[in-house]
Amino acid sequence: MSKNKTNWTSIGGQALLEGIMMKGPEKTAMAVRHVNGQILTEETPAKPKKWYNKAPFIRGTANFITQLSEGYNYISRSAELSGIADEEEGEELSKFEKWLNDKFGEKLMNAVMGVAMVLGVAMAVVLFVFVPTWIFTGIQHLAGDTDISSFQSLFEGILKIIIFVAYMGIVAVSKDIRRTYEYHGAEHKTIACYEAKLPLTVENVKIQRRFHPRCGTSFIFLVLLISILVYSVFPITNALFMENFGVSETIAIVLRVSCKILLLPVIMGISYEIIRLAGKYDNFITRLISAPGLLLQRLTTREPDEKQIEVAIEAMKLVIPKEEASQ
Repeated sequence: MSKNKTNWTSIGGQALLEGIMMKGPEKTAMAVRHVNGQILTEETPAKPKKWYNKAPFIRGTANFITQLSEGYNYISRSAELSGIADEEEGEELSKFEKWLNDKFGEKLMNAVMGVAMVLGVAMAVVLFVFVPTWIFTGIQHLAGDTDISSFQSLFEGILKIIIFVAYMGIVAVSKDIRRTYEYHGAEHKTIACYEAKLPLTVENVKIQRRFHPRCGTSFIFLVLLISILVYSVFPITNALFMENFGVSETIAIVLRVSCKILLLPVIMGISYEIIRLAGKYDNFITRLISAPGLLLQRLTTREPDEKQIEVAIEAMKLVIPKEEASQ
């Protein structure tokens, strides 16, 4: 496999509000376009990696949780740096909003972001764990005496993919989300330019593909695909609990969902290692693995303009390791 090794880098990024966050081995940096046109940057030294951030099959879940938490913080900070938050504050507030702002200030914003994060995770669990199970249970009742439990994992897996793709397509209609998707494209193109060992110029970045195999979108999509495989090898159905433990259908659904949640770190761990290999090597197998995620990125990325590319380049330059920057 080493014959087809790419110019792989561990640098990854995230699109923000009018900006980009890049995370390198030595530090994390964000670059944001202020409403006045200026590019503002901030740098943070990389935190020492714990053992669970390095351990294969464990680091996938650990890194995902860390990135989810950090991502919310960077998005909040980008709203401040871009001046968007100031513009919103300039709008006339109601008496209740003024009271909340005076009483709690920044603490209120942190609390709102925390609640939003929890609600986001809860919504994901409901959409991708409970809803597919409930729908299949309803279909099973309609099927009557016909036993279709052996198709439960496959049906639910396909339904999860449909829900995920539909959600990505629906949110893309929003103008604000579309701009974020453009910054997402700028992030991918800039990383691709760096991996191609080309000077980081707007012209060089523009000619790169906006699709990248290590994208977070591809990771989530791969998790859904791997879950179908894992649950097919280890079938956990409602009937399994009802027949072997004599529990009611409602209890069986709760037990099945609980088992699937417990298996999620395993699935994420496998998916993380696979996507790292897909980004590190270029051959028929890795291209096959990357293909569905790259196809989905046609929804979650858009072609950026030159100003958005400039922002991505500024963020990228700040996180390139010193020994590589001097070469």
